[in-house]
Amino acid sequence: MQNKVLILDFGSQYTQLIGRRVRELNIFSEIKPFNKLPEDISEYKAVILSGSPFSVRADDAPHPDLSQIKGKIPLLGVCYGAQYLAHFNGGNVEKSNTREYGRANLTAISSTEPFFYEITEGSQVWMSHADTIKQLPEDTTLLASTNDVKNAAFKFDGEDTYCIQFHPEVYHSSQGKQLLENFLVHIAGLKQTWTPDAFVETTVAELKEKIGDDKVILGLSGGVDSTVAAVLLHKAIGKNLHCIFVNNGLLRKNEFTDVLEQYEGMGLNVKGVDASARFLDALAGESDPETKRKTIGRVFIEVFDDEAHLVEDAKWLAQGTIYPDVIESVSGTGGPSATIKSHHNVGGLPDFMKLQVVEPLKMLFKDEVRRVGKSMEVGDERLGRHPFPGPGLAIRILGDITREKVAILQEVDHIFIQGLRDWGLYDKVWQAGAMLLPVNSVGVMGDERTYEKCVALRAVESTDGMTADWVNLPYEFLQKTSNDIINKVPGVNRVVYDISSKPPATIEWE
Repeated sequence: MQNKVLILDFGSQYTQLIGRRVRELNIFSEIKPFNKLPEDISEYKAVILSGSPFSVRADDAPHPDLSQIKGKIPLLGVCYGAQYLAHFNGGNVEKSNTREYGRANLTAISSTEPFFYEITEGSQVWMSHADTIKQLPEDTTLLASTNDVKNAAFKFDGEDTYCIQFHPEVYHSSQGKQLLENFLVHIAGLKQTWTPDAFVETTVAELKEKIGDDKVILGLSGGVDSTVAAVLLHKAIGKNLHCIFVNNGLLRKNEFTDVLEQYEGMGLNVKGVDASARFLDALAGESDPETKRKTIGRVFIEVFDDEAHLVEDAKWLAQGTIYPDVIESVSGTGGPSATIKSHHNVGGLPDFMKLQVVEPLKMLFKDEVRRVGKSMEVGDERLGRHPFPGPGLAIRILGDITREKVAILQEVDHIFIQGLRDWGLYDKVWQAGAMLLPVNSVGVMGDERTYEKCVALRAVESTDGMTADWVNLPYEFLQKTSNDIINKVPGVNRVVYDISSKPPATIEWE
């Protein structure tokens, strides 16, 4: 039995946060759709059932096969998971008279129960459900309540199956991390050995075994993910790694030459390929966001196929895919965690390309990638770089793509990002960028009427990109940045600042 946790996703917006909290305990977790259980459940030492927007009383309620789990492996039902276990084991779940949403406090905690070790009376938790458990199944024991929810926590007698109607994974549950640790470490017996150093050691060994003496082509973007993936592969296969940095014509200003210079001295074999005309020609006249992403993905593959033929006996294509990419692109629940957007480096390769895919980071969240990079002594300048979307400025230019629009946005973005650096704000922001909007607005410049482009600035703080809050940048900074953009970038006469959080908005506009 492996030292890892299986999280079954029923479509909750919080499922990824459960995975994150488990990882923070130095325990490896995997998220799978509720209807796509792994064939070998014995690989896991504990299972967590997520929340869901569905009701267990509905005809289309998610209904997993728990025959190999309940009573055999430690099991924790969260919100919908708890209601599911109650409803289908003889309990009674009904629609709540009032929606139970927001902060609550635990009362009547069972002090002798290891599940509540070091959890204090009155501990704040976060509720988010429209149904409630009115009656517990037989052979269960009530463990905790709140003022409004009698059956806030309970367990099945004679087995390590625990149920809670609140969300321990969210920030508002003040002792939620402790509760997860109690279940996973003290009850399920998992060891807290998931560390960056352990990941590097295990992954390098796996890559050596998987790849052997084959040659690998990797697409470098200058970002954290591809850089850390390259260093990992370099540790495993050395000179057999061939890195390619493609200019798709949608990079930031001067980024192609700057990034190539930065990789010098890292010991990586890097080749720069300017395919900007090829990408921009393929995107001409295309306005649909998904089509733009897929077009870029297709051309990206074509370019790599051309370059692969120049590397004799290349067998693999390495990609810097990370876990949020996979989660956002694939879901089997139909709930809010269903496909949000496709990712250009998720989904495999077309039949004509004979390379196999290797993705050494595909199970890591963004902050974990940075910690892994730090453990391999990758420089802070590389690790501290803001995330930048694979499709580049194509999804920051709303509507069709032209060379003129790209040039405008590159200048706007350069002023914004350089301003963040100059004001000492860059490292306080998780991701920042500018969007070119598909509207013109009236303005007055030099006593003349103008009718020019509007741009939106976006800066967010986040841990892993799954959720994000907008950054309250100083008014003085925004004022100067706006003035600089309007005065220095021809074609722009209006600047706005995006104050939307994720959810409900995404970080990118497309």
